[in-house]
Amino acid sequence: MNSIHEIVQQVLTTGYLTLSAEDQLRRLLTTKYGREDFCAFMSLQQAAMTGRVKQESRELRCLSPSGV
Repeated sequence: MNSIHEIVQQVLTTGYLTLSAEDQLRRLLTTKYGREDFCAFMSLQQAAMTGRVKQESRELRCLSPSGV
């Protein structure tokens, strides 16, 4: 299984957070992780908030007929 910082590095490189990567991160965040993973996840949060990373889940939500 990939570590949080490995997944984040891939996402930051591509600029795109897939549903699969999001699910992996969600699972990994429920386990014990170190400072490197914590800092990587915070970097991902910042990148998503500033628009440097697009999220597949948000794109799909916008495309759904109900918009929810």
